[in-house]
Amino acid sequence: MPVSATRQLIGATPILRHARSILPVALFLVTAVQASADSAMRTYPPDAVLSPQRLERITDFFNAEVANNKIAGAIVLVQHRGKQAYFKSFGKIDVTTGEPMTPDAIFRIFSMTKPITSVAAMLLVDDGKLKLDDPVSKYIPSFAEAKVGVETKAENGDPVLKLVPLERPITIEDLMRQSAGIPYGFYGTGLVRSAYKNADIYAEGTDNAAVAEKIARLPLAEQPGTLWDYGHSLDVLARVIEVISGKSLYAFEKERLFDPLGMKDTSYYVADPSQYRRIAEPLPSDSNFRTGNSRDPRKPYKWEPGTSGLLTTIGDYSRLAQMLLNGGELDGKRYLKPEIFATMTANHIAPATGVKRGSYYFPGDGFGYGLGFGVRTEPGNATPPPPGSLGEIKWDGAGGTYFWIDRAQDMFVILMMQSPSERGRIQPALKAMVYDALE
Repeated sequence: MPVSATRQLIGATPILRHARSILPVALFLVTAVQASADSAMRTYPPDAVLSPQRLERITDFFNAEVANNKIAGAIVLVQHRGKQAYFKSFGKIDVTTGEPMTPDAIFRIFSMTKPITSVAAMLLVDDGKLKLDDPVSKYIPSFAEAKVGVETKAENGDPVLKLVPLERPITIEDLMRQSAGIPYGFYGTGLVRSAYKNADIYAEGTDNAAVAEKIARLPLAEQPGTLWDYGHSLDVLARVIEVISGKSLYAFEKERLFDPLGMKDTSYYVADPSQYRRIAEPLPSDSNFRTGNSRDPRKPYKWEPGTSGLLTTIGDYSRLAQMLLNGGELDGKRYLKPEIFATMTANHIAPATGVKRGSYYFPGDGFGYGLGFGVRTEPGNATPPPPGSLGEIKWDGAGGTYFWIDRAQDMFVILMMQSPSERGRIQPALKAMVYDALE
């Protein structure tokens, strides 16, 4: 976080009265980030430029991925200091039709929905209608009765679940930083995760209200605020947004984000059949997204999840990314006050918070977690450390989509593709090529 952001946090008492519980965390991040700067991590001068010749390695790489039948197609955008440094499409929108990839292709973004839901919630914090230390039960009363499931053994040795009371209420901050104890049921083991897997959360015809009530009746995997546990918490946040705004999640986001930002192709389904040809599809051999919720992008659903489900284009998501790169402002319109943006991009699971990192810590080595995305707080343990800058924010989706924002370099990068099995290899390769082009 830049020093200017530190001053904004310190001088922002009236606004952060709505988020005062996390101010010590935000201030902790400032010192932690500065203290963790390691000489082994490559640094880049603030006036670094991107070499067009080196960026062409991206072209060679993705052409080879398509030629070797690893992916159907992809689009890559590198935006540096407000200008397109690199923007190319590769392969096919759909190999079964032979339709070439085009810049206006529509992608399932899965968990890249989460940053959008989180920004929507922070708009309400900015409005003074929501506080990060609010108990979730203030908006969804059934969460007042939530219990934690503790796995023990019966006399015969079989595992059983004992329900114990909460040590403190689940807060809005817990939902946003993934420390609410609300897991997914499609990965991991144990009786609590099995309960989520068998709860039919993705049932046809459900909506955010019904999903939130169903989750409220399920046991939590941990006490709130004790472990980063990636799951359904932003589906609950989606319902909180609806309760406060009086609108559906999508209607609120359309009014406050999508329309003002010009994100005209971002929605939960493609309504116009003439636009179906723009929907990017994975290779038939790589079409298992493994999320438990692979929705048909051509079909309307009542449920508008906060965790996943949005469809968008690289152009639309670039508008959101540029707004975040600018610190919450775009084209003269401010969406988030500077102090609210600084709060959102601080590390909310620093050691002082008591939130531990479990076996499934998806932000990865060197990253903490803010309110909706990973935050780079240190070089990490790899030798040499992965490229990037301290303070970088990032997230990706199960279908292969990926973005990161580097405010130190005034740069963001977006990758759009539909390849669940290749994303773990391709995403770091792209990042390495981008930073190798800085000189």
